[in-house]
Amino acid sequence: MERLKAEIERLRQAHSYRALKTASGRDFTSNDYLGLAAHPALREAAKAALDEYGVVGAGGSRLLRGHHPLHALLEERAAEFFQSPKALYFGSGYLANLALFSTLPDRHDAVIFDEFVHASMKEGIHAGVGARFKVPHNDVAAFRDNLARARTRGAKGLWIAVESVYSMDGDFAPLKELADLAQEFNATLIVDEAHATGVFGATGRGLCEGLTHVSLIGVHTCGKSLGVSGALVSASELIVDYLVNKARPFVYATASPPLLPAALIRALELIDEEPWRRAQLLARANFAHQTLSEVAGDALRFAGSQIIPVVLGGEERTLKVASALQDAGFDVRAIRPPTVPMGTSRLRISINAMQSETDISELSDALGRALGSA
Repeated sequence: MERLKAEIERLRQAHSYRALKTASGRDFTSNDYLGLAAHPALREAAKAALDEYGVVGAGGSRLLRGHHPLHALLEERAAEFFQSPKALYFGSGYLANLALFSTLPDRHDAVIFDEFVHASMKEGIHAGVGARFKVPHNDVAAFRDNLARARTRGAKGLWIAVESVYSMDGDFAPLKELADLAQEFNATLIVDEAHATGVFGATGRGLCEGLTHVSLIGVHTCGKSLGVSGALVSASELIVDYLVNKARPFVYATASPPLLPAALIRALELIDEEPWRRAQLLARANFAHQTLSEVAGDALRFAGSQIIPVVLGGEERTLKVASALQDAGFDVRAIRPPTVPMGTSRLRISINAMQSETDISELSDALGRALGSA
């Protein structure tokens, strides 16, 4: 116990200590990009499922009576929505990534992954038995070099792991070039679409929409733009069948409550029914970039997505600025190592479709004051 106390004290002294904080103030931190979490249609779908089936919990894993007709219907609808042969629903995006990377590559395979992929992908990769090759962020040439190196070292199966929109920087993976590399090296491209699903693509299917010439696995987190919880893996029939049989995070996990897939089915429909949400979100993101850059200057990074980091460097200053914004009524959080690299502590400003231009302008004013006094 003394060791644990000492570590907690070290975290406090290093301004790295974390504590739970409930939501308050105007939302500039959540991933509810389209504002679907509070959509009346999702509430109605969940209530209808409760009324029809009369159960809250699933009662077991999907393989032990927990598989509900609504799970099956969601996966059928999701496969159609994402234009994929099959889909499989997991309890969270973390579980989905852990399952994929700890299950699919074997000891004769290699995973080539971007250095900035989500912690859940890294956990899965390190839990697996395949060789690992970490690539500098978005470096296509390095991906090619490491694919060739892995093949030279005898790797039979090759797996490329990236996010389509990176959660802390808001920038985009070079998916077309990576898909071409995957085709050239006969590799499978695994793309975490957590921050792109519902937002990007011609019809909100994510940035993999239209990538048809490559072996592709998509991970579509359902607790962000879709407003609910869980994750949908879109893949071939073989991949889904293998995961159902072999993926421990799927086999041994209690199934999600049936009301969640009911709400998700409705959320997928809303992506098509209300495209204005996607358009308004991206318009707000552009407005935020123009407005916030006037006070944040070079500290603001903008790649065109709804995630806008303001990189302040030091942890203490970042915490002070975040606290000042919270005191001013804006829910903006400080992001610190190890979530981001050392020396790049930041504010992660998250834009959503429900924010007004007035909200953003007032945040900009508060940020200018906070930066000036920090």
